[in-house]
Amino acid sequence: MTVSRRNVLLLGGLGAVGAGVLSLPRGEVEAKSVSRLSSAEMPKPFQSAFVKPPELAPDRTGVDPADGKPVNYYTVTEMAAMASILPRLKTPILGYNGIFPGPTIGLDQGTKAVVRVRNKLPATHPNDGHVLATSTHLHGSASLPQFDGYASDVTHPGFFKDYHYPNFQPARTLWYHDHGVHFTAQNAYSGLAGQYHMHDPMERQLLPQGDFDVPLVISDAMFAANGALGYEDNTHSGLWGDVILVNGKPWPVMKVQKRIYRFRVLNCSISRSVRLTLSTGDPLIIVGTDGGLVPTPQKVANYRHAGAERYEVLIDFRKYKTGQRIELRNLSNPNNVDYDFTNKVMAFDVTDEPVNTSDPTWNAVPAQLAPANEVMAMTEKQATKVRKFRVKRNDVTNMWTIDDDSWQDVIASGYKKVAADVDLDAVEVWEIENRSGGWFHPVHIHLVDFKILSRNGRAPLPQELGPKDVVYVGEGETVRLLMKFGPHRGRYMVHCHNLPHEDHDMMVQFRVGLKEDDNDPNDPMTAALPQWDG
Repeated sequence: MTVSRRNVLLLGGLGAVGAGVLSLPRGEVEAKSVSRLSSAEMPKPFQSAFVKPPELAPDRTGVDPADGKPVNYYTVTEMAAMASILPRLKTPILGYNGIFPGPTIGLDQGTKAVVRVRNKLPATHPNDGHVLATSTHLHGSASLPQFDGYASDVTHPGFFKDYHYPNFQPARTLWYHDHGVHFTAQNAYSGLAGQYHMHDPMERQLLPQGDFDVPLVISDAMFAANGALGYEDNTHSGLWGDVILVNGKPWPVMKVQKRIYRFRVLNCSISRSVRLTLSTGDPLIIVGTDGGLVPTPQKVANYRHAGAERYEVLIDFRKYKTGQRIELRNLSNPNNVDYDFTNKVMAFDVTDEPVNTSDPTWNAVPAQLAPANEVMAMTEKQATKVRKFRVKRNDVTNMWTIDDDSWQDVIASGYKKVAADVDLDAVEVWEIENRSGGWFHPVHIHLVDFKILSRNGRAPLPQELGPKDVVYVGEGETVRLLMKFGPHRGRYMVHCHNLPHEDHDMMVQFRVGLKEDDNDPNDPMTAALPQWDG
């Protein structure tokens, strides 16, 4: 289906606040653009310089008296701010420390973190007026339930909450973002997202570090005529912007040396999936997935990448000429809405800056990375139970559900209703089925890392041969996942990471190691309440 910009605006009702009546995509949709910016204000590809998000230093360090382990203490403040995204107009955002993406937090495995999140946001969202109560999720962390960003455990403006993160897992790329009940999409789209890096000795030895270890936060946006973010989720089916941002800049250009770089690629779009490839046809080398390093690097010509997935990718710039430009492009996937320039992501300009050849990672791709990863070493024979779930949409109510359950059902039950009761340390297979031909669903399971066993009875895709916490469940696909539940007891969420789907209302919970009426010392609604930020 090809439609004009005018038809998209008429059908979708885009304004500074969306109120759409058209349900998209259910097929291929292409248009020139959707933003209401003038041609002078509409950003063009490769006119902006690449910017690396700042790294957040701890306020202080200490030692946990309970176990003697080091602790870093951080503070991030959720606040309204103005961002320079467009050529001249300023864009209002909500950001951690007033920037998008938020500052990167980096630390070593075994160093705990206490992150104080201060809600200094306005009382209500400037677009639709919803209360700006937030719940911060560190995506990829095996956190206790009360520190996991449980959707209904919200912190209101004027309060703060201290989140405790154990950081015992293998090195990985995590990210923190808002998870507030029923408004995750608008809050994350407005800017409440940032990366969090956990290092370990093996990862530091094998892969590029410092200036050559680069976070890429990819997102898409649409803009109103005054430079504000437009929001149109097409009857809660999804939002597809016409401007691709990397670290908050439209289609930026990064200068690179003639060496190997490591890119931590997070798709932060609330709905769009991408299929990344290089303009030269050279391979992207997958070295990490959501849950850390892959056993063996995987060379791919392109790969599909849904919202919330993280892939760590090596790109080798050694053979290119000084002044050569290499583009990172998006081949897209079925059931996105694509525009004139959504096929471009960013560009790399090769320089003749001297390379430090004493760094052993400058020219080396390891033959192996994490062959002993515990998740990838699991076998299906260890599983004691198989559970089956279906992600679907009710075309009468326009509600998205897992089976026929939703988060509204969880709320109505007093947060007791669960889609699964699992034993602590149990190993199970979960099958997730998507019968739809018109929608894909990136499904995130909190607490655990899992191994993808198969997709429609076939082997996982090459980029998926590492530990995961989000799985792309494509149109007409059934995926089988193997996971071990622990190390904590309590209630955790499962949801679609197309965030309008999550908010309306494709999210349920499971319970680990407890019965419904057991005393729960880690009850996410009561165990660690926000405090007044006086």
